[in-house]
Amino acid sequence: MNNNFTFTIKSILLDENYHPSNSTRITTNFANLARGESRKENLQNALRMIDNSFNTLAHWDNPKGDRYSVELEIISVDMDVNGDGKAFPSIEILKTNIIDHKTNERTEGIVGNNFSSYVRDYDFSVLLLNHNKNQPTFSIPENFGELHGKLFKHFVNSASYKQNFKKPPVICLSVSDNKTYHCTDNQHPVLGYEYKPNDSSLTEQYFKKMGLQVRYFMPPNSVAPLAFYFFGDLLNDYTNLELISTISTMGTFQKIYRPEIYNANAVAGKHYQPNLKNADHSLTQIVYDRAERSQLAIDQGKFAEENFIKPYQNILELWSSQYA
Repeated sequence: MNNNFTFTIKSILLDENYHPSNSTRITTNFANLARGESRKENLQNALRMIDNSFNTLAHWDNPKGDRYSVELEIISVDMDVNGDGKAFPSIEILKTNIIDHKTNERTEGIVGNNFSSYVRDYDFSVLLLNHNKNQPTFSIPENFGELHGKLFKHFVNSASYKQNFKKPPVICLSVSDNKTYHCTDNQHPVLGYEYKPNDSSLTEQYFKKMGLQVRYFMPPNSVAPLAFYFFGDLLNDYTNLELISTISTMGTFQKIYRPEIYNANAVAGKHYQPNLKNADHSLTQIVYDRAERSQLAIDQGKFAEENFIKPYQNILELWSSQYA
């Protein structure tokens, strides 16, 4: 079994001066915000929205609503397959840190939040598309997501991960617009009311191969539920402030790039079907190019195919077949 797979973790601050590096997946939501004429204004506005949301949710002992701010780090994970020093940019995630201005303490929040992966781009924008090109009905290729799932689990269990982060990741995504969600009686003080979907989605199945479970909650002051993917026990493994750091960060990003759902003018009802054609929504003051993002996902999938899947195919297939 080849145990040469090594991970190198790099971190850069996501603040108003952030510029995406050449190796960043430019479909990553924060990278999309950080380009073009309005880049600095976009970032300032997004970071202000995150802080305001955090303080609204963490309202105890916070009379002026300005006790906390959230510091964001972009965590880039490079993977060396052969042990030859050639690294492939495999995963990019966000880490939150919580600044308490009352005690002057800085504490670690949650790692994960946003999730970007070149191999996922390949799976969805190259492999899945090609598989269904001339098919009369939509179907999933055999072993779809297996390699990606094993690589992700290998990373989370690696010494590199454990040296850098104290808790497992939580990834927070948008709900699916082809499912219906119904509200349950289960209410958490920070995550809000839990929703249950009527069916499993391809994204859920894909993340399950990464070892992640999913639960859906609509936090206070939100208008739609968010999907939380996690290991272990979401409600008991993390503190309220840690959970708030993820809700405020990802809730803000969703308002920016899924305004039809997350900046809708009406709150999700007991039975809720998200609608990306919902005209009754407000736009944030932040410029975000959704069409460009879809095209870039295909470009990046092809990049992964040429620079990772094809060159290392034999090694990856052997490793994947032996991975326990």
